[in-house]
Amino acid sequence: MWKVLLPVVIGLGVVVIMFWHDAKGENLAAVWDKIHFTPWSVFCIFLAFVCMGCRDFGLTWRFRALTDRKLRWKQAWTVDMMCEFTNCITPSAVGGSSLGPVYLNSQGVSLGRATTLMLTTLFMDELFFVVACPFIVLLTPAHDIFNSSGEGFSHGIKYTFWIVYSLIAAWTFLLFMGIIWKPDWIQKLLDKISSWRWLRRWKDSISGLGANMIATSAELRTKPFRFWLEVFCGTALAWTARYFVVNVLFLGFLPGTDRYQWIILARQFVIWVVLMVSPTPGGAGLSEWIFSNYYGDLVGTAGMALIMAIFWRLVTYYLYLVIGVVIAPGWLKKYYDKIHSGNSSRPTAPVEKDNTEK
Repeated sequence: MWKVLLPVVIGLGVVVIMFWHDAKGENLAAVWDKIHFTPWSVFCIFLAFVCMGCRDFGLTWRFRALTDRKLRWKQAWTVDMMCEFTNCITPSAVGGSSLGPVYLNSQGVSLGRATTLMLTTLFMDELFFVVACPFIVLLTPAHDIFNSSGEGFSHGIKYTFWIVYSLIAAWTFLLFMGIIWKPDWIQKLLDKISSWRWLRRWKDSISGLGANMIATSAELRTKPFRFWLEVFCGTALAWTARYFVVNVLFLGFLPGTDRYQWIILARQFVIWVVLMVSPTPGGAGLSEWIFSNYYGDLVGTAGMALIMAIFWRLVTYYLYLVIGVVIAPGWLKKYYDKIHSGNSSRPTAPVEKDNTEK
């Protein structure tokens, strides 16, 4: 429970601090008075939840496609929810995919194949960013996509974006080499790296990564083009739908921002790339701070920007924290029951009866 409460405390704590320091005389009551819950704004909030529903459909669809539809829709949805819950309570640099093989294994997928599938999802996520980000940046003027309420912040997020994007591109190329093109080369490289003195303690894990890449490559090379198209479409739908949450929230609460819809969408790509290296669980605190500063020039006031950040996090983050708290105990119980029943069902040696009973 403390891992659930920690990101909540961090996120809300940062929001309170920002209201205290950056609201420039605006009190919370005055900011809330500017929020009008009209039928249109309520409809836009509903659309925000619909966007997240499309996001979940995309990832559930992807898990179904990856397992050749061996998983039922409910099973794939459970895996998706548990991965997202893991995202909420672990640093963004770790991510929900770290326990993805365990979640897939709980639904009947062998652990080895589950690791293969999660490497594939990781590659698809990174590939989407590598392909989509240059396209978005090229179609958006630099002063629109990186400009914000402060010049120092604008330069900082611009440089951070390109540094993180370069790391993602390098990691994506490594995954491509490891699981599709030349997995044996990557395994030799990883074995050489693991022999370095200061990395020897992680030698088994690094060597295991190389072995998993070879196993993944052996399976993926037999997949038809339709498989790749379906998996990538599910990935693109999931991420794009998540980005559109901010667009519909702006439409609902900030009239006149309809002409900035492309800029709002483009900045979401930048935000999520930067948040990939967040050290806090689920990007708590950092997300609210980046959002309120990054969109400050479009919102107008610091207080309103923070309110928008809170709505955004409620739909895209806190909702999944609550869902995870609800389904995680039941999942854990079923998983441990499965393990225990598996142990108890192991065949034992026959016990000979004594002569008297005969």
